[in-house]
Amino acid sequence: MPLEILVILVVGGIAGIAALTYLFGLSATHEFRTGKDAASAWLREFPNDQVVTTTLCRSGAAALVHATSGVGLVWPMGADTTARSLKGAAIKDSKTGLTIHLSDFAAPHVSLTLTPDESLYWRKLIEATRD
Repeated sequence: MPLEILVILVVGGIAGIAALTYLFGLSATHEFRTGKDAASAWLREFPNDQVVTTTLCRSGAAALVHATSGVGLVWPMGADTTARSLKGAAIKDSKTGLTIHLSDFAAPHVSLTLTPDESLYWRKLIEATRD
C-alpha cells in the first residue's frame, strides 16, 4: 500500500474516532451533582477511607471532601475524576477563585473557579480542618 494512502487512512481513522467520541457525548467534562457523587470519586482514589462530609462548589467543577484521613479535593479530569489530599498544600487567592499548590508532582497545582464568597468559605474550611 502506498504511504500516501496509509497516511490518509490513519488520519481519517483518528479523526473519525474523535468525532464519534464527541458526538456520543463521551468527551463531556464530569460534573459533581451531589455530595454522594463527590464521595464516590474520593473513595475510588482512597478506598480504605471514610467520607465524613462533602462541600460542592456551585459550578459542580470540584468538591472538598472531609474524610477520616483529613481534608481533600476532588475535581474532574475530562470525563473522569481525580482526588488528592490537601496535607501540606498551599492555598493562594487568584482572580477566578483559589489556586491550591499540592505536594504531589503528578498534580502540582489545581486552579479552582469559585465565586468570591465560595473562595472565602472554602479557604476557611480547608485551613480549619487540614493537618
